[in-house]
Amino acid sequence: MKKIFKALEFSIVALFIMASFIACDKDFNSIESDVLGIDNANFNTDNLNLQVLAYNKKLDSLQINGFSSNLLGVFNDPAYGQTTASIITQITPTTFDPDFGTNASIDSVILRIPYFNKTSANSPDADGNEVFTIKDSLYGDSSIKLTIYQNNYFLRDFNPGTDINERQNYYSKADGAINNTDNFALTDNTIINFDDHILGLPIYEAPSFTPSAEAIVTTTGSGDDKVETRSAPALRFSLDNEFWTTAILTKEGDAVLSNANNFRDYFRGLYFKAEAENGDGSMILLNLASADANITIHYSKDSSVAGERTPSTYVFNFTGNNLNTFINDYNLITLANGDKTLGDERLYLKGAEGSMAVVDLFNGLVDCDNDGNVDDNALDCFKKSYRKVDDNDNFIVENGNFVLKKLINQAQLVIYEDEIMSTFPKDANDNDYSAFDRVYAYDIKNNTPTVDYVFDPTENTSDPYNSKFIALGQRIKDDNGVSKYKIRLTEHLNNILLRDSTNTKLGLVLSTNVNYNSSSTILKSEDKVTGVPSAALLTPRGTILYGNHQNVPDNRKMKLELFFTEPDL
Repeated sequence: MKKIFKALEFSIVALFIMASFIACDKDFNSIESDVLGIDNANFNTDNLNLQVLAYNKKLDSLQINGFSSNLLGVFNDPAYGQTTASIITQITPTTFDPDFGTNASIDSVILRIPYFNKTSANSPDADGNEVFTIKDSLYGDSSIKLTIYQNNYFLRDFNPGTDINERQNYYSKADGAINNTDNFALTDNTIINFDDHILGLPIYEAPSFTPSAEAIVTTTGSGDDKVETRSAPALRFSLDNEFWTTAILTKEGDAVLSNANNFRDYFRGLYFKAEAENGDGSMILLNLASADANITIHYSKDSSVAGERTPSTYVFNFTGNNLNTFINDYNLITLANGDKTLGDERLYLKGAEGSMAVVDLFNGLVDCDNDGNVDDNALDCFKKSYRKVDDNDNFIVENGNFVLKKLINQAQLVIYEDEIMSTFPKDANDNDYSAFDRVYAYDIKNNTPTVDYVFDPTENTSDPYNSKFIALGQRIKDDNGVSKYKIRLTEHLNNILLRDSTNTKLGLVLSTNVNYNSSSTILKSEDKVTGVPSAALLTPRGTILYGNHQNVPDNRKMKLELFFTEPDL
């Protein structure tokens, strides 16, 4: 489910973009230039820390269909425990009503799904070939058991329980409450066990499979006509000829191959089931939406030339419904809903139906007039502190906006990482376990990115880690080696002050791709959190952060930090 912000006035957008380029530091620092600095006779600058409330939200029953990519495999998170991800997907012929010709027979059936990869064009191998890496989409390095079945559960396009043509969503059930070996999903009123809907014997079995970054090399012809072709690394298997002969070639002329709906009712899809090998494994992000993701039947038929055969192909892509199922064994941490009144000491951000944090800015009562009594609403106090009032103490409005007596130069939510994260094993390049984690903030009322995210000009479509780093600061270490994140909220607060926009609560999730901002709904949510960014489901990783509970040391508490300019009247 996607929603779109209404555009703000151009002046604010332009000012934000200009400021972004002036201070385009991945650890966005406080703005204290000569113009705004204390040495200027007309202005004073200062910073003010305002109270916030942050608590945990346990996640379950999350929408798991309609992703742009899918996880497959087993991942052991050192802070939380094990997550297993499997895929159920429909396939669709690229052409219908095929004529396979006379005496058609299959030579091979190749399944190919590309990995997300990068190339090192400036560092080829000894033969001058491109070198690929898949480290950005691979978690772990151990093998798994991988089995591919024919799925016999029909994945509907539309929800029959609604009066309009509303799409059928499928939701996660990863808690292992029934068992921790089968893969489940939920609809509005049904629990689906996909292991109960396997049709026949496995189509493919790999008892010990590990994703590889090696290029795929295919060879055609022989002798002087031999040609080798190199392509990007992918999940690539040869499937059983006999199965596809029976399932497809013998159906020539049948209505099941005449259109997509008939075919999907006849051949309801594939079930890629991942299982741990010796309690361990690895997990890979697959690009089912790629134009190169397909199943290709290579077959031959009688030629018009006596004694010769003509080669041909029949191709299926992975269009239609697909969904990711999860099995979670969080045996190291028990996830639970947090304290909405006092907040939580630690915040648990875990992907793949795990946990998120909710941040309530300006929560509770404060002593706004310094009379010793904590009796003022924090949000009202914030507005009174920054807006101008007339002689009757009413806020002054000009041109549809409230007039400010203090100008916010920068606002940021500062979040500290629990030191336990630095104790986990480092990678081969001596990077911390959570070195490349990104914390993604979103508006939980509208299930949309923050305003600061929308206007952040640093989007990098090819490298998500280096994208949107003004709005969503990367993990950094201060001079004392303490790891923290900074979430920019400057325009979020300016919208509240200038336009009286709603002070919506913010959600924090872990993301490995901050460019992917689609939203996944929560089934029958009875909470203000009705959805989460889909990217949160597509990372198996987790992190632990400090909240702002009274038991958290002051130098580790989450804080909302404001840097403002006030005219020196």
